Amino acid sequence: MGEEDNYARELEVAVRVVHVACALCGRVQERLLATSNDHVVSKDDDSPVTVADLSVQATVSWLLSEIFGVQNVSIVAEEDTETFSKDDSAGLLEAVVNTVNESLAFASKYGLQSPERTLGTSEVLEAIGRCNSTGGPGGRHWVLDPVDGTLGFVRGDQYAVALALIEDGKVVLGVLGCPNYPVKTEWLNYHYQYHQTTSQSSPTTPDAWGKGCVLYARRGSGEAWLQSLIPGDKMLEWPNFARPIQVSSTDDPALATLCEPVERANSNHSFTAGLAHTVGLRKQPLRVHSMVKYAAIARGDAEIFMKFAKCGYKEKIWDHAAGVVIVEEAGGVVTDAGGRPLDFSKGMYLEGLDRGIIACSGVTLHEKLISAVYASWDSSNL
Repeated sequence: MGEEDNYARELEVAVRVVHVACALCGRVQERLLATSNDHVVSKDDDSPVTVADLSVQATVSWLLSEIFGVQNVSIVAEEDTETFSKDDSAGLLEAVVNTVNESLAFASKYGLQSPERTLGTSEVLEAIGRCNSTGGPGGRHWVLDPVDGTLGFVRGDQYAVALALIEDGKVVLGVLGCPNYPVKTEWLNYHYQYHQTTSQSSPTTPDAWGKGCVLYARRGSGEAWLQSLIPGDKMLEWPNFARPIQVSSTDDPALATLCEPVERANSNHSFTAGLAHTVGLRKQPLRVHSMVKYAAIARGDAEIFMKFAKCGYKEKIWDHAAGVVIVEEAGGVVTDAGGRPLDFSKGMYLEGLDRGIIACSGVTLHEKLISAVYASWDSSNL
């Protein structure tokens, strides 16, 4: 068996599972935007965690455990069952159990097995609770961010479902579901405003936007792929019209587009802006929630993503694993700001990160940025 055969099944299962998760998120987001917002509870770090986060985690955990055997599945994921220990969480739990069962009932549409009977509350809690691995240098660990960019999700904007597989500390495959990623890149900037103005008058269907895709790649294949989300009445026939994607060939900074986080909270915008100026970036940055930034680079819609976290913030592996392998296999480069590969073998955090993360469509831009970081770091306030 060749290297490629090792992960062919895992990759196909992961892509199918992420399609299920994207459909789940789409349904929850539609309801969230149509009704008053009563199922967004606050986690200890104040990021809103929704029915979607918890339902995706339970659904992915249940499906992977059924397919590969519960004893063979280790999952590192963002949520835990602590959320349900709050006094007012009974309604949330009920909503999660219903959402999980509704989603698993559709599993056969994506070529996966549905449960023989409805899952009870304890089974759903167990599925969420099973995602308690801390990863590390040995063994196989699935890494899941059930809804990356919760703020984007709550606002009807960009968010992602990210699933990666790490084996012996290396990311071997990554899948990124981007349910609101429009086919036309320029809509990325306008989606939120557009949604706000039209959702009151007419419900937007995915087809109206031509939006929603799943990107995926396997380490060492030199290929990254994109599939569209499945319309309501269709079945997922593998490989579902997958088309190869590649990073942009632009290496002139003046023509390059920089992606950056929408929120100022976890990234130093002023340092990034200074770097962009030093390198000669001229275009307006594309501000996008979530790991959709990695998708934008892999698809060739942007050339650069830089993230310099505020002091004390530790980057988590689930925020990067899937995106990094997809960008790299699509022809891009991702390192820390010192030019070293990201280390996914140290557990839940990217330990030993040199200042920040720089993802680029190519080596030329990447080298210019690394040089600029070294030149301007000492004079910055980080």
